[in-house]
Amino acid sequence: MSNRPFRDIKRRKTKKIKVGNVEVGGDAPISVQSMTNTLTTNVDATVKQINELEESGADIVRVSCPDQDSSLSLKKIINKVNIPIVADIHFHYQRAIEAAKSGAHCLRINPGNIGSKEKVKEVLKAAKDNNCSLRVGVNAGSIEKTLLDKYREPCPEALVESAVNNIRLLEDQNFFNFKISVKSSDVFLSTKAYRALSKICDYPLHLGITEAGGLTSGSIKSSIGIGMLLMEGIGDTIRVSLSADPVEEVKIGYEILKSLNLRHKGVNIISCPSCARQGFPVIDTVKILEEKLSHIKEPITLSIIGCVVNGPGEATQTQIGLTGGGKDDHMIHLAGLPHHKIPSNKIIDEVVSLVEKKSKELQKN
Repeated sequence: MSNRPFRDIKRRKTKKIKVGNVEVGGDAPISVQSMTNTLTTNVDATVKQINELEESGADIVRVSCPDQDSSLSLKKIINKVNIPIVADIHFHYQRAIEAAKSGAHCLRINPGNIGSKEKVKEVLKAAKDNNCSLRVGVNAGSIEKTLLDKYREPCPEALVESAVNNIRLLEDQNFFNFKISVKSSDVFLSTKAYRALSKICDYPLHLGITEAGGLTSGSIKSSIGIGMLLMEGIGDTIRVSLSADPVEEVKIGYEILKSLNLRHKGVNIISCPSCARQGFPVIDTVKILEEKLSHIKEPITLSIIGCVVNGPGEATQTQIGLTGGGKDDHMIHLAGLPHHKIPSNKIIDEVVSLVEKKSKELQKN
């Protein structure tokens, strides 16, 4: 328990699996995933995007395999990247077999459209033979027809029943190296399904609000859905699904985890919205600092507050703080205590220098 127990989240205990060299579930950190949007057959473009995602902090990247050329291209792609690759499979089980043989670290299959039980068995054999884990990706948009007939429409009960049916199918084949998702674009449907599933199985859960929308609306919807579940201790890996640059998905994913004190990467800036009291242009300052500090990987807290109303108090909770003062005279706080004053024209250089210094200290430790 931390010294602030109101911040503690008791994570649901789950089995631990591996996606390549990344552990998912159990006591492993909650991993952040994204997905490429390049043509998989364009190996160079796909590798470039995977590397950009890795640089932004992605732990795992999913790549679509809509045809044989794509699934066979995985071998070239995987040989050129450093992080685990999940092959996204729909409709044709042979693509899954090809992807496993091409070196995919995990196969994402959708039980509503992969085919018969016999075909699923062949996929499982390929996964076993190639040390490949699996994600059972139940999706409200592609629920099995039998369940749609039973429930008349996608609902939490249908998603959970689909997941349970496929868990049994995998377990019957002595396959246990998998995680599960029960996604929908509806926050209510998704969260209720995940809650119900978390009570009846202990496999790792992959969280997401599928097809969440554009950068702003999708980020908000994902933060609400994923955030609620994470606060309840549910979830072992996350993907924020946005109609935007996949790098933004990773950034938002980490912001969700940082906000819940579940995982820290880079600088966590606490800043005010600004008002007439601000002693310096807060909004412009934060925007510049976000860009100039984007290379920092170590977890560092930084408060940028425009005036003394909340500035000193917020600074006590951060490693580095800046509080706006009158007459172009602003206070720098270090380790929660006032340290020295600086003028407005020195803010950017001084704060960047202090954060980089702190980063080097953390690297040594």
